[in-house]
Amino acid sequence: MDRKKIVLIGAGSAVFTKGLIADFIQSDFGCWEIALCDINPKILEPVVKLAKKMVEVRGAQDRITVTSSTDRTELLPGADFVVTPIAVGGRRAWEQDVLIPRKYGIYQPVGDSIMPGGIARAQRMIPQMVAIAKDVERLCPNAYFFNYSNPMTSIVTAVRKATSVKLIGLCHGVIYGERYLARMLGVDVSRITTIGAGLNHLTFLYDIRVDGQDAKPRLREIVEQQRRDAQLHGHEYNFFNSQLDDTEIPHYLDNPLSWELFERYGALPAVVDRHASEFFPERFPGGQFYTRTLGIDAFPIEEVIARGEKTYQDMLRQGEEGVEVDEALFQRAEGEHEQLVEMIRSLILDERKTFSVNIPNEGAVKGLPDDAVLEIPGVAAGVGFCPMRLTGFSDELKGIIARRLAPVNPTVTAALTGSRDMWVEAMLLDGAVADVRTARALAEDFLAEYRDCLPQYFS
Repeated sequence: MDRKKIVLIGAGSAVFTKGLIADFIQSDFGCWEIALCDINPKILEPVVKLAKKMVEVRGAQDRITVTSSTDRTELLPGADFVVTPIAVGGRRAWEQDVLIPRKYGIYQPVGDSIMPGGIARAQRMIPQMVAIAKDVERLCPNAYFFNYSNPMTSIVTAVRKATSVKLIGLCHGVIYGERYLARMLGVDVSRITTIGAGLNHLTFLYDIRVDGQDAKPRLREIVEQQRRDAQLHGHEYNFFNSQLDDTEIPHYLDNPLSWELFERYGALPAVVDRHASEFFPERFPGGQFYTRTLGIDAFPIEEVIARGEKTYQDMLRQGEEGVEVDEALFQRAEGEHEQLVEMIRSLILDERKTFSVNIPNEGAVKGLPDDAVLEIPGVAAGVGFCPMRLTGFSDELKGIIARRLAPVNPTVTAALTGSRDMWVEAMLLDGAVADVRTARALAEDFLAEYRDCLPQYFS
């Protein structure tokens, strides 16, 4: 195979870059130029040093070369694949996406997809993603373009509306969902198969099997046993990202919303409550989530940001002169980069493997708009990604997804045109904001906070 080129825009991503480099080194799949781009040279320099050190430590210099620039237009020509894990405004802006709505009694545990924080994030992210897409369109029009940035649904919708680039959105939510279910069932994850559909961060796994057999009856038995035990002995809630951090069998009460939905609809949100709770704000007025408050002591946002900052600083430190590369970097790590090398291999070799991707519906789920960007199974083939036509996704679940699609187009229109009215409308359709006055006040607060990141509103 000829040397292929992958361009990573946003190379300062705390987890993504080192995980992707490790995966390419260990995949032994072809020869690659990995081109790293970040607009901040102080971040890019140590990341590039770390990447080159990782390649040298494993003796992969003959297969992998690392190049870099702060200017993506220098790197994009000749690219076969382009990947973006960017975050306009970084962690500090993300923090404000959650903190500003609290002033109005609106509590979010994440703030990267929906509700006022997610809509505000879209205003920063969409113009930059469209600008990158236009460069891809001009400089490497045949490249596959993968996006890992949030809000996923709005970004993929906007880029496909504003350009001819067929952006594909990727997330590891379904992967985590399957691991969570494997722990719940006490089986190796290799025995689990699922079919899921929905929106990024609200994908419902509605077909769940172990060794090909329906696993939902066993899941109901486990939940019922846990319920009886909790009634007898009580239960101490674990509301900090329990799907990722627990090594023991998960308890349904640590993700009570998701298991209520499972019992009602026979489908489990893949990323469980931390993300799923944001899609049902009407159920948790004032952020009251069972015994806690969303974003504060139920999935506290500050701890998530602090953990990301630590990971980021550790990555930069290992790029410094005289610091040895930690062997743990080469261990198979969980993160957004998962499956990307496998996906690329399937596309190049026409292996036709199935992955969870964010692409237009195009009839895959009947009853939802064809142009709606859904998170659904897609086959990675030589001709590109082919959505899998799904059956068994209930009308009730379609109703939930249709309702959550309502804010997407106003969010995209606002971001592309700088329309304050559309921004307000998006928040009202989202449902977390109950009146126009509050929606306008929120928009103005966000505009004041992110003025430098929102040129479309001040031109």
